[in-house]
Amino acid sequence: MKVLSFLPLLLRRPCLRPAWLSSTLIRATALELVILAGHVLIYPSGLAPERRHPMTPPDTGAGSADPERLTRSADTADTAHSADTAGTTALPSAADTRPPVVLLHGFIDNRSVFVLLRRSLARHGWHHLESLNYSPLTCDIRTAAELLDRHVEEICARTGHREIDIVGHSLGGLIARYYVQRLGGDRRVRTLVTLGTPHSGTAAAPLAGAHPIVRQMRSGSDLIEELRRPAPGCRTRFISFWSDLDRVMLPVETACVEHPDLDAVNVRVTGIGHLALPVHPAVASAIRQALESDGASLGAPGAAPGATSVA
Repeated sequence: MKVLSFLPLLLRRPCLRPAWLSSTLIRATALELVILAGHVLIYPSGLAPERRHPMTPPDTGAGSADPERLTRSADTADTAHSADTAGTTALPSAADTRPPVVLLHGFIDNRSVFVLLRRSLARHGWHHLESLNYSPLTCDIRTAAELLDRHVEEICARTGHREIDIVGHSLGGLIARYYVQRLGGDRRVRTLVTLGTPHSGTAAAPLAGAHPIVRQMRSGSDLIEELRRPAPGCRTRFISFWSDLDRVMLPVETACVEHPDLDAVNVRVTGIGHLALPVHPAVASAIRQALESDGASLGAPGAAPGATSVA
């Protein structure tokens, strides 16, 4: 596991001063309130599922409903012709080698939270960007992960890509991790970026514990303990952004991926809160960098694996 530092807003200082920290916290809280107000306004726009091109599966004969077979056959000339004539998304070309990116929102949210991040990725050359809305009535992370599994297979069959990347905010990152680690999703997911995700469970919002999915996000829950189990050979690369001013992650370090079998880079963000993670332009820039690189260049130069740095 690697722990790195990424400072989008603040210059490095030798130590944290109480007065400076207090003013930083006030600014971060004010930003959270502004973001919350803006998100409330655009929330209705994300309630409807995202429109997608209709998919006509290539004719592969018996057993053609198998997503693995659909994806393998996508490399043939017959499949390319079928996709073009059916009006589906074109197969990846030499100029379009980036995997599709799936955006997965957090608890009681929807795809509208990714409006700015999606725009940033599109401006920088990502052509296949898709969002998945899961119901706010979802009561089980495992069920949501199974839905994600089906969604990913449909994307791979439709686009011809064998792999995708996922960016998950908060609960969305935990759903994606369960899919990767426990449902074999590592065969499909090249990179999983999580933003303020309670990988080790969070103690925030105790009054919301009546909701089953909130209980699953608690430290020591059956689901969190399941994610602690060995995951040998997991092929997905994990990049987890965590903020030292995140008041939804308690403790804040719970948003770090700590597992001996996972290839994980934890990126510390300073000066912003939980709601700002998917909308802040500096974080968006770092996400683009994470999706384009192996993760080693993120954060502060010389940061030692397994050690946090203090800003």
